[in-house]
Amino acid sequence: MITIHETFVCKPGNASKLAKLFKEVFTDMQEVTAVLTDMTGQFNKVIIVSQYENLAAYEQNWEKYKQQSEEMKKMEDMMKGYTDMYLTGSREIYQVW
Repeated sequence: MITIHETFVCKPGNASKLAKLFKEVFTDMQEVTAVLTDMTGQFNKVIIVSQYENLAAYEQNWEKYKQQSEEMKKMEDMMKGYTDMYLTGSREIYQVW
């Protein structure tokens, strides 16, 4: 099992907005297990946590984002402008033991 942490450092005043957007967009996606916001440490941080059986499953999941299905079009519409809410981001992949 692997866990993915996708971290976004938001512009001031946008962390809760971005977290709410992610929570809404990823509601039906089983692989997304949590949307987190900071309580200590660096301010304005949002983290999306997801889990996959292995790296192959993670890569396979990315293939659906390349398709122009109705689901993906709806997601794209919901996510319009989200890049204006954050300054930087990163992705970390962890092996779960």
